[in-house]
Amino acid sequence: MLGRTQLAMELRQALERNELRVFYQPVVDLATGRMVGAEALVRWESPTRGRVPPGVFIPVAEESDLILSVGEWVLRTAAHDIALHLAHLPADFELHVNMSARELIQSDFACTLEQALATSGLPARVLTLELTESMLLDDSDATLQRIAAIRALGVKIAIDDFGTGYSSLAYLSRLRFDCIKIDQSFVGQLPASESDKAIVTAVLRIAQGFGVKVVAEGVEEQAQAQLLHELGCEHAQGYLFERPVPLAQMLDYRAPWRE
Repeated sequence: MLGRTQLAMELRQALERNELRVFYQPVVDLATGRMVGAEALVRWESPTRGRVPPGVFIPVAEESDLILSVGEWVLRTAAHDIALHLAHLPADFELHVNMSARELIQSDFACTLEQALATSGLPARVLTLELTESMLLDDSDATLQRIAAIRALGVKIAIDDFGTGYSSLAYLSRLRFDCIKIDQSFVGQLPASESDKAIVTAVLRIAQGFGVKVVAEGVEEQAQAQLLHELGCEHAQGYLFERPVPLAQMLDYRAPWRE
């Protein structure tokens, strides 16, 4: 417990000392290799601990209100970064930013979001907020109203880690969303796994029925990308295309995986 308490204190200081960084992982069109978006991912370079893995400090942040400060910082930083370079990005470029459960339950989050867009100058149509399925377990009117308030600003909603955190698809009929992200656990064993292939095919059919985009996560091999494309998946992200990288490197993305 002491270790996590110490880490939380250092993370709070990291925010104050500007030790956090936003990296970007490109989302690509599987047909052309063209970058059509990027996911913003927070990284921490501690002067004492070195590079702290997100899997270590994010859970600590989520246990406290720190995740609210970290989330808002990532949102504002990424919105500013992309707005500054939007003229040099594809016309259909979309910025994906993860939203925590604690942020979703904040009644004033829509105001925070609106301020971030206004301050950065980023058009709302460019931003997609990613919610995990587990965040929709509540499926309450309050949750749906907060999501509706976000979409009323013109911001898109994506369901992240699709297929891993919910036992019923009933929420899909109540929730307006724009994108499904297929969890990497269903991609990693492709093309060998027939069961995972069946799941991916089913997700693509669901997305087609709702008229929404699909992004496959965790693509690391050419054979995975090829099969996903053959199955009708249009977009993907993963180490095959690019790891999470600093802004300048993301802006210089040239689809090396197809060369």
